Parts: sequence; C-alpha cells; structure tokens
Amino acid sequence: MEITLERFNEVMEALEKGEVRVAEKVDGRWVVNKWVKEVILAGFRLGAVTDMSQGQFSYFDKATFPVRRFSPEDGVRIVPGGSSIRRGAYLAPGSIVMPPAYVNVGAYVGEGTMVDSHVTIGSCAQIGRHIHISASTQIGGVLEPAGATPTIVEDGAFIGGNCGIYEGTLVEEGAVIASGVVITSSTALFDATTGAFIRRNAEGRIVVPRGAVVVSGSKPIIRDGKPLEGGVHLYCPVIVKYRDEKTSGSVQLENLLR
Repeated sequence: MEITLERFNEVMEALEKGEVRVAEKVDGRWVVNKWVKEVILAGFRLGAVTDMSQGQFSYFDKATFPVRRFSPEDGVRIVPGGSSIRRGAYLAPGSIVMPPAYVNVGAYVGEGTMVDSHVTIGSCAQIGRHIHISASTQIGGVLEPAGATPTIVEDGAFIGGNCGIYEGTLVEEGAVIASGVVITSSTALFDATTGAFIRRNAEGRIVVPRGAVVVSGSKPIIRDGKPLEGGVHLYCPVIVKYRDEKTSGSVQLENLLR
C-alpha cells in the first residue's frame, strides 16, 4: 500500500506522543513493528531537501524530518547547548538531555533516563526507563531492513562513557556496561562467571544478560590450537559478575566492579 504524506505525518505524531513504537516487548519478547519503519523510510522519499539553516549555522535536510520542538508541558529537560532531537523521536516526561546530544527518528527514550553530553541515540533505538547513558556513548541506529530489530537498552541499565552499542544489540534489564565497552553483532561476549562465550542468538543478535556487569577485556588469537606468538590479543567484552537482585539501582559502577 502506498504511504501518503498525510499518513506519514500521522505516524510521526503518534511516535512523538509515544502512542506507537518501532519495537515493543510482548509476552517477554521484543517484537518489531515493521510497518512503522516502513512509514519512516517513506518519509525520505516524500520529502525534498530544504534549507533548515538557523543563524550562522547551515542545515539542509529532507523537509519531512525537521528538528522536533518541545514545550514545558512535555516534561522533558533539554539543557541549552546544542542538542538536537529529530522528528519522530519520543522522549518521556522526566527524561533529561545534556548538551550536545542527538536523538534520531523513531527512537524511544523512557522516563527518568539521562542522555548525557555527546551521546548519540540512533534511529529506532529503544531506550528504557531510569537509565544513565554516560558521556560520549553511541547507541547505534537500525532503520533498514524494516524488519530488523533495533538496538535496545532495557529498564534500569547503566551505560558508561565512551561506549558503543551497535547493530541491534540487546542490553537486558539492570545490566551495567563499563566505560569504553563496544558491542556489535560480531562481538564475542565472554562470561567469566561460566567460562563460556555468549554468541549471537537465533536472530543474529548479541544479548547482554540481565544484571550482567560488562568490562573491556581481550582474548588471545588462537592458531593451530595455540596462542599466537608475541602475545597478540583481540578486543573482547567480558562479563565479570552479575548484579544481585538486592543491589540498589543507585549503586555506583565502582562498587559493582569491586
């Protein structure tokens, strides 16, 4: 069915109100609303490049994707300093955006979540409630193909500074990602508590288990059953422990790593 500009505008408004989402958890499993992505993609075809320049800054983008505007009634704190929230993104009441930060179309940011300075949240990423995404972290976007599951960070997780969470990675509830950790669909995540690697699931995604505490590590390059001479290692994120159910959500990362 052909997507009209009127239909596109309706869906963008519904996304911004949180009435529809690119993906949602149903019976404990994340389900992609493919049709929402298809509408977003249609917006690029429906819009022509236009001049969006402001003052001394020049911007040229599709007319269908202007910067989103907020009002005090939205209950979102966007601290002055150069942040940009693109049309079709949802920020829940109580969320905070520190400057400069960028949130792309189709993204969902839950209540009480802090988007810190120099953070980018890619297209269609789903960010839960009461999460701290620390400075200079990138949450990757997954817009195409339309049926692909976006990058997801569930409620109560903590993402340290200078992290990269990409390619549809799922960070489950309460997980802690230490500063500098990078996770992609091709990353072999090692669980030091079991001595085994957590590899891609049936959907080809890396899933960081609930309550896992992940730090940057390395693994030796193995050739012919032996470590490569010279001590050369490859980067590898490592689960060093799991948060106890009694651990307070306000516990500092330094305490978790002790």
